[in-house]
Amino acid sequence: MHSKVIIVGSGPAGHTAAIYAARANLEPVMFEGMMAGGVAPGGQLTTTTEVENFPGFPEGITGSELTDKYREQSTRFGTKIETETITKVDLSSRPFKLWREDAEDQDPDTCDTLIVATGATAKRLYIKGEDEYWQRGMSACAVCDGAAPLFRNKPLVVIGGGDSACEEATFLTKYASHVYIAVRRDVFRASNIMAKRAMNHPKITVLWNTHVTEAKGNGKVLTQVELKDAKTGATRDLDVSGLFYAIGHTPNTAFLGGQLDTDETGYLIVQPGTSKTKIPGVFAAGDVQDKHYRQAITAAGSGCMAALDAEKYLEELEAEAQESGSKL
Repeated sequence: MHSKVIIVGSGPAGHTAAIYAARANLEPVMFEGMMAGGVAPGGQLTTTTEVENFPGFPEGITGSELTDKYREQSTRFGTKIETETITKVDLSSRPFKLWREDAEDQDPDTCDTLIVATGATAKRLYIKGEDEYWQRGMSACAVCDGAAPLFRNKPLVVIGGGDSACEEATFLTKYASHVYIAVRRDVFRASNIMAKRAMNHPKITVLWNTHVTEAKGNGKVLTQVELKDAKTGATRDLDVSGLFYAIGHTPNTAFLGGQLDTDETGYLIVQPGTSKTKIPGVFAAGDVQDKHYRQAITAAGSGCMAALDAEKYLEELEAEAQESGSKL
């Protein structure tokens, strides 16, 4: 199957790109993935319970409901959605080639332009009890979930020792009664300014040399975590209503096989102010190229950029082809 535009990924970046491309009559095809990156089609947003900071939903909306609306709008304008995962690509020449999971030995799908919107998966520890209490007191995004009623005026714990952990703990103090930061070692990996800000905050307590080993609750929501001292091995329970992972993200770029430039942490590099990668006709949008903001609204904005960049690129190709043809 050949397409003018193929979009790999189905979060807010991918669907916004699809909506713009479809309305431009580019007939985009989206590969939304089947548990790609360990999450359902729709990406990280499907792991968020209540979304209260996306414009247009004053009463809030669940992450799953929002992704359903994205999908409905994409298909309304003509996007063809394939619930399959792309596992391999060849970007060495155009048309670009893409292979589906379990069909790597068959003919590939091809496209003139490719939009990579595969996101970044939050790292988790999968401690005991996590399966039971994920989204019921456990999260990997303080900015997304921290203001939820479940966490307001309650003690919370953040796991991590870098800038993200310090930043998210400080953010959570706006809502929590108190915030603990569980750090595996006896020192932060964070920058001095971020570490000092956290350590000097009256509502933050740093738990040094501490591992969180179990999530406990009442069967409905999280109420405690088990802590283990990294030096003595002693364990104790800590009463908290929320646990937030802040141990980093993994950009979902393995299927690209290193054909696009990334930074030292694996995020795709784009030309500043655009969605353009180093390969003409290949664009990146959303969290796969954004390690700083990582919000649904910023991902959606970059998806719009990618679609517009792809549309302009296709127009330039067509103009070149017409000019070349007129000279023959």
